[in-house]
Amino acid sequence: MREGIHPAYYQAKVTCNCGNEFVTGSTKEDIHVEVCSKCHSFYTGQQKAASARGRIDKFNRKYGVKAAE
Repeated sequence: MREGIHPAYYQAKVTCNCGNEFVTGSTKEDIHVEVCSKCHSFYTGQQKAASARGRIDKFNRKYGVKAAE
């Protein structure tokens, strides 16, 4: 590797809006995020799949798609 062309690498402290903090490697010393794996609905299992199912059913009724048996 060439000398003097690479950025400094830090053990960065990541802070989420929910209050969760963890450490990762980055070229920044502090990172602030809005959503992390502790509060994101995909990872917590609180997804709103019921509304998606309603849209799927509406589509199937509109275009006459039969349910797979």
